[in-house]
Amino acid sequence: MTSATVTREEADLLERLRAGDERAFEALVESYYGTMLSIAQTYVRTRSVAEEVVQDAWLGVLKGLDRFEGRSSLKTWIISIVVNIAKTRGVRESRSVPFATLAAGDDEPAVSADRFRSANDAFPGHWWTPPADWRALPQDVLLGRETLHVVTRAIAALPDAQRTVITMRDLAGCSAEEVCETLAISEGNQRVLLHRARARVRAALERHLDG
Repeated sequence: MTSATVTREEADLLERLRAGDERAFEALVESYYGTMLSIAQTYVRTRSVAEEVVQDAWLGVLKGLDRFEGRSSLKTWIISIVVNIAKTRGVRESRSVPFATLAAGDDEPAVSADRFRSANDAFPGHWWTPPADWRALPQDVLLGRETLHVVTRAIAALPDAQRTVITMRDLAGCSAEEVCETLAISEGNQRVLLHRARARVRAALERHLDG
């Protein structure tokens, strides 16, 4: 039995997965693989190890389906499995540190200081022109192959903590609550990381679109 945390759509998917529906599992992999890989790479050294983590996580998902009680969304449950396995592999590589530590050390400015109002301005420290959510750009611009490459490269180049948060929020569609619960960070920390990540992606897009 699943709780109200699981949507009707997820409950239907769970029923199909528990019945051994291969197409349901393929759809699940297609939906979450990229997010899982990005999160795993936060904790381990190489992409190949991250891919092993994701494969182990899928095995964990299959083995745990019957025990999943729906206390979180299916997506949050899957991501938490990835995080737990990745942490274990990271310890084995003597590289694992708490996610909050990664986030706390990420104090490099996301954009140039001249984009903020000066101390003599009526609103010191505020943006001259706030960076909009990069997803709000016109669809025809975002769908351009070259523009998509710019976005992909910009996200890949982000510090680990920022990359994980923006991947979960803007690509996987996780809520702020899901990100905080899975990564064990505060709402304020999540908000700062997402803002910095979006600002950097937006800046990359601005440079690209302005030539």
